[in-house]
Amino acid sequence: MRAAIALSILIGTTATAFAGGGFEIVIPGRHGVPIIINGVDASYAVVEGDWGLGKGQQVQTKVYGGRYIDPVPNVGHYYPSGGLLPAYGRLEIQPPANRKLPQPAESYHQSWSARSNPPQADAPFYPPPVIVAPQIDVPRRDFGN
Repeated sequence: MRAAIALSILIGTTATAFAGGGFEIVIPGRHGVPIIINGVDASYAVVEGDWGLGKGQQVQTKVYGGRYIDPVPNVGHYYPSGGLLPAYGRLEIQPPANRKLPQPAESYHQSWSARSNPPQADAPFYPPPVIVAPQIDVPRRDFGN
């Protein structure tokens, strides 16, 4: 009987120890910015395997439902040593030397100039004397006080 109880306690405690290693659904924090895990866009996908600073081990994550992202996109490089023209850009055509030349354009000339404002007159060294207004004594009326 004791062995059966010990076995059931052992099975119950080990099952809860493995409960934290489930899966996670990745939801991006910003619209249009993908979450890349090991070269796979994991946005709205299921990720299995937990790792980080809190774990004593590194587990390789598995992404279910993601799509592969090429880390170096194929943009069509141009190597002049290959002898091929680039796939895009200007097509340079050299005109023949004996072609009819267009009429010369009329002459056009325009100029701009800039200068500072004329200097402001400084205050004179000896300003004119201050004129004091004359004081007029107005007689006060006495109202019988």
